[in-house]
Amino acid sequence: MIRKDDPRYARGAYYFLRQALDFSLKEMGSRGDLDQSNHLSGQQLLEGIRLFALEQYGPMARSVLEHWGIKNCRDFGNIVFNLVACRVLGKTDQDSPDDFNGGYDFKAAFEAPYRSSIKPTIKRPRLG
Repeated sequence: MIRKDDPRYARGAYYFLRQALDFSLKEMGSRGDLDQSNHLSGQQLLEGIRLFALEQYGPMARSVLEHWGIKNCRDFGNIVFNLVACRVLGKTDQDSPDDFNGGYDFKAAFEAPYRSSIKPTIKRPRLG
């Protein structure tokens, strides 16, 4: 139903976001980073999404997200508020799609953890 009104994101993006939300609540709850309402801020959810994507897809996380139409943090906000509009998720009066603006750079967030800080040494063949 959501995708009829907003076809920008693949079905998998919505399933992923729901799983990432559950992951985030569990992780942040276990660290004591949540209040009793169990409400996540946009920035908390973005961090949970990043960690969940890296755990699930490793170095392919960015490619998988882009395949689903997610190219930046604002896209996560759009998905969240599509789910809010369909009453799948709730929100507070202070929550806004703008909470997801900025966020993090996808290349740094999803590729940097897998880049080696050690540059390989190239051995050149000896001549003669």
